[in-house]
Amino acid sequence: MNLAVHDLPLFLAAALLVNLTPGPDMLFVAGSSAVHGRRAGVLAALGVGAGCLLHVALAAVGLSALLAASATAFAVVKWVGAAYLVWVGVSMLRARSRVDVPTADQSAGARTAPGSSRGFWQGAWTNALNPKVALFFLAFLPQFIVPGAPRQALSFLALGLAFTVGGVAVNIGVAVLTHRVRQGLAGRSGSARFGVWLQRAAGALFVGLGLKLAFSSR
Repeated sequence: MNLAVHDLPLFLAAALLVNLTPGPDMLFVAGSSAVHGRRAGVLAALGVGAGCLLHVALAAVGLSALLAASATAFAVVKWVGAAYLVWVGVSMLRARSRVDVPTADQSAGARTAPGSSRGFWQGAWTNALNPKVALFFLAFLPQFIVPGAPRQALSFLALGLAFTVGGVAVNIGVAVLTHRVRQGLAGRSGSARFGVWLQRAAGALFVGLGLKLAFSSR
């Protein structure tokens, strides 16, 4: 089955550059991995990807276009998303004064570190409740779809899936790298607070993004 997609290499290159650009999602994943371990960071990356896939699916069926066309719908989602971003940010700012140090059994996956599943859902909801993510996909993906061609919704889904898979791969790499850095710092003076301060930095960023979203327009 042929998709109505053009300039696929250009799309893949642009998507990679966007996904490699440091942002709140990447810092959130790094903070989760630094505080709760590699598993938590990977789950946070998967949560971010799940939120993106929700926007792709909604945009493909036309629901996200409602956010772009309706000021009321955009405002409702915007305020809910802003409140959630601030709440997540405050929660991260109140991080504990110690990090979860995984044992050999935990590293092997015998027990999920505290905060692992929470990181997944936080990552998913921070994306799902951000209308700017929906508008990004509505603006970015159609540029690589042939106008008037059949199967445009399927083409939109395929491009959105490719974009999201690339983003998840990048964020998983960030989680693994952060975990290795934490292991390399283990035992050094002040290393126990590395993850906490990284998570607090992410928390401050999320609070700022929530406030920025609250006072933004379409």
